[in-house]
Amino acid sequence: MKEKKPKKVFIEGPISPEKIANSIAHHQVKTNIGAHDIFLGQVRADVIEGNTVVAIDYSAYEEMAELEFHKIREAAFAKFDLTCMHIYHSIGRVNAGEICLFVFTSSAHRKEAMDACRFLVEEIKAKVPVFGKEVFEDESFVWKKNKD
Repeated sequence: MKEKKPKKVFIEGPISPEKIANSIAHHQVKTNIGAHDIFLGQVRADVIEGNTVVAIDYSAYEEMAELEFHKIREAAFAKFDLTCMHIYHSIGRVNAGEICLFVFTSSAHRKEAMDACRFLVEEIKAKVPVFGKEVFEDESFVWKKNKD
């Protein structure tokens, strides 16, 4: 059996509203889908030790991260009855208020779409080697620590 090539996940900069809208609109012709679930991760303007985060600069060992995304996708397809799934993660600078993670699941029924979306987000946060520098107004930074 031929190994599937991992699907490209990284997008340079923020994930645009147009990218999100196009992904959703594309599925309206698929009449076997009864539910979609969406997770949008957005950069927060957190205040850390008196400094406001204005952006996160994401980096990754892309080849390793893409492989891990592929494994997570395959695990979700094996675990849930999904019709379709999209995952996009930003690389590079994403300003506060912009979208950095887009997870979209489709299924015949809402429970599968919703459960799969949550599973994917939690697996991505736990396993994918993506690193973020939280950048402050003066361009100094700290490495991001993931929280719930």
